[in-house]
Amino acid sequence: MDQEELEKLTRNRSAGQADLLASIYADFFGAGTGVPNSSKGTAGTGTNASSAAGTGGSGAAGTGAGAPGISGTGANASPAAGVGTSGASGTSADASASAAAPGQELKYAKSTGEGFEENQQPEQKKEEPEEDPMVTLNNLIGLTTIKHDVAELIDFVKIQKARKEAGLKSVPVSLHLVFTGNPGTGKTTVARLIAKLYKQIGVLSKGQLIETDRSGLVAGYVGQTALKTQEMLSKAMGGVLFIDEAYALSQKNDDFGQEAIDTILKAMEDHRDDLVVIVAGYTKPMEKFIDSNPGLRSRFNKYFEFPDYTIDELMGIFDLDCRKYDYVIDDDARAHVREILSVKKLAALENFANAREVRNLFEDIITNQARRVAALPNPTADDLRRLTSADLLDDDSEESKDTAENHQESGESKETAEGQQISDAGKENSEDSTDDTSKEKDASEDHQVSKDHE
Repeated sequence: MDQEELEKLTRNRSAGQADLLASIYADFFGAGTGVPNSSKGTAGTGTNASSAAGTGGSGAAGTGAGAPGISGTGANASPAAGVGTSGASGTSADASASAAAPGQELKYAKSTGEGFEENQQPEQKKEEPEEDPMVTLNNLIGLTTIKHDVAELIDFVKIQKARKEAGLKSVPVSLHLVFTGNPGTGKTTVARLIAKLYKQIGVLSKGQLIETDRSGLVAGYVGQTALKTQEMLSKAMGGVLFIDEAYALSQKNDDFGQEAIDTILKAMEDHRDDLVVIVAGYTKPMEKFIDSNPGLRSRFNKYFEFPDYTIDELMGIFDLDCRKYDYVIDDDARAHVREILSVKKLAALENFANAREVRNLFEDIITNQARRVAALPNPTADDLRRLTSADLLDDDSEESKDTAENHQESGESKETAEGQQISDAGKENSEDSTDDTSKEKDASEDHQVSKDHE
């Protein structure tokens, strides 16, 4: 084989490789595929093509004429929007810029020695504007007095801030609050809204709410409680630190809890302009907690008492959950829900869980509904939404078992009572019969005595 034949074979082999790679690129990028040595195609380019909005033998980047590669310079490379084998990026005397074919979107506008930069950036979703926290507060179910107290506090703080900025004297006001009341009365929700309101009027820089309790503040070893409490305070800086069941920090002979209290009081003093602390818990324990420390009493002087929800308000919360999660409850089932909540509220007046109790009941009902609907062969959309009286009671629950046992015991007692009554009646009849026999015997003896006398 002479040198000329060897060169010809090499050229044919290179052309075959270029066509194969061009075809692969075309399939991958979804563009047209050109024909070797052709300048036209379906938005494609040939081996030596200079217009490339698709894929051809002379595509994206390469080294040499028609050699496959990703980056480099080719003799006939053209900076193009297409992809191929002979280097759309590169420099050459014959290089020419190309545009997209008519009707074809030019996806890549720039090319570099390293590859391509995408021209179009993905559209970013526009975030919906956040609802005004005061509007959110007013839309909450119940809490009439709390809404009034919060609005009054915010207006007062806002005006005092405005007076100070205007060079007028302002009355010092403590932003730290004490929330008292039973669980499930909305204390955490209101605390979160107050944090946002404080930021809105400019008294806090961030307005976030950091929730914690004793376990998040107190460590198990001496010296570590202050560090753990300080870490929590750092997270709350610029916002509100919400301590639930704060009275748990003040217990008899509790040095760890006292260390946490001292650390919090110092932070409240050092960062009075950008830190608010809200403590919450049951009414009487919280009063005792505040009175246990002069530092607490001087800094927490505004109380918000959260009342229990009424039955109507509890039903409003239940209906809200149904709407929120796309459930529809039958009228008779809703009436039974009201009865259940009334009984639960009367049975636990001191520590009724309020909205939390409603939430637990709602979860029990939809769990029972899921079990019922799962047994249906072909449940409809209406079946998936509907809540019935059958979903209010779980047949396997302890309550049902107790009810059945009570009915059984009641039946047994009734049978026993009836048996005793029959027994007593028989005894009375027997005694009456004995008395009659005795009387007849006495009468017979008297008659015999009378005859003897005669």
